[in-house]
Amino acid sequence: LCYVKNEEILLYVLGYFCSKLVLMYLDIINPTMNFQPGDIASLPYVSPKDRDCLFKINGLVQDCIRISKVDWDSIETSWDFKKHPLLAHKGNSASIEQAFENWSAFTENQFNRLKANEEELNRIFIEIYGLQDELTPEVEDKDITIRKADRVRDIKSFISYAVGCMFGRYSIDVEGLIYAGGDFKEKWKCENGQWKVRKIIKDEEGIVIEDTWVDATFIPDMDNVLPITDDEYFEDDIVSRFVKFLKITFGEDTLEENLDYIADTLGRKPTETARQAIRRYFLNDFYKDHVQVYQKRPIYWLFDSGKQDGFKALIYMHRYDEFTVARVRTDYLHKLQKSYEAEIKRLDIIIDSNVSQREKTNARKKKEQILKQMEECLQYDQIIAHVANQRIKIDLDDGVSVNYSKFQGIEVPQGEGRRPLKADLLAKI
Repeated sequence: LCYVKNEEILLYVLGYFCSKLVLMYLDIINPTMNFQPGDIASLPYVSPKDRDCLFKINGLVQDCIRISKVDWDSIETSWDFKKHPLLAHKGNSASIEQAFENWSAFTENQFNRLKANEEELNRIFIEIYGLQDELTPEVEDKDITIRKADRVRDIKSFISYAVGCMFGRYSIDVEGLIYAGGDFKEKWKCENGQWKVRKIIKDEEGIVIEDTWVDATFIPDMDNVLPITDDEYFEDDIVSRFVKFLKITFGEDTLEENLDYIADTLGRKPTETARQAIRRYFLNDFYKDHVQVYQKRPIYWLFDSGKQDGFKALIYMHRYDEFTVARVRTDYLHKLQKSYEAEIKRLDIIIDSNVSQREKTNARKKKEQILKQMEECLQYDQIIAHVANQRIKIDLDDGVSVNYSKFQGIEVPQGEGRRPLKADLLAKI
């Protein structure tokens, strides 16, 4: 930490510390990355030439801070995150591709402005310290710390934001974090058939200046369970919910165009429809990305039966209660098992019918896969039943790691003389 007694020069000192001069001085004083307080204290300090110079530096530094804050707040892990940038920059467009182009142009402008500010600060400080013969003000692009738009990363983060809206963590009708624990009904409620979300606005000092309820155009999932399957076994699975989210945010007329753009961004295979590509992303990669973004402290938890993808479902940690596991088991796992049984019967009819050999081969392959998934689900049902009966409670104050571990390494007794069945209820992180 560096303490500045005169607040008038605080921004001046901050600009100086972020300049090329300080990097050069520190490299001379201590050519390692482990800087000591004495190294900072040894830095030469020259006062600004005049007040006009001070005001100019202060203005540039303030602009740099503002630009960097806008960049950081565009990420959902920021406490001041308000809305996904593709929605914030969509304008009047109903095209997610155009929204991305708008966002890309904005970030490019911000990047160039921050670079120009840093180079101008370097130029001023080089002049103040008389080092024109030693340093140049130019800054390389790789040294600019804010991010430019990235199509794959930003589409994936848009999907993540959509999932947050599905769980009620966010709302497209109110900016910022809506729900992260406590009584869900204090943030979402239904009056006369109309769902409403609570809108709380605070001033810069954190004082509430507005507390109202507004109509919700996208309603969160009420039971806090989003099934993820390799086919359309549930009407309200995560893919259908995402399609609905896209309809509401960008309109129904451009739905297929937008689904194609998202699917192509995710790496659609030549034989896949847009929905199939998006389903494959949710099934295989969404949770990996979520765990990475939240640095192995996921707020969405994935019930995962195993390698065969027999059963997968997301829940929101902050909405978990002691009955969640039982609800996942009875309302989703058991229903999916029945759907598998019905699908096997349908495939048997195809195999025994007069369809082409190719269709019969495809049916046999799918039947074989479903049989493996059914076997996996039967074993997983023992794990989830054992945990459901325990009615495990969690404490959000304990953090993700402590709470997550309560559902891993579950041992289910198998009778006398037999080894207990041991498995994880949730996906490994």
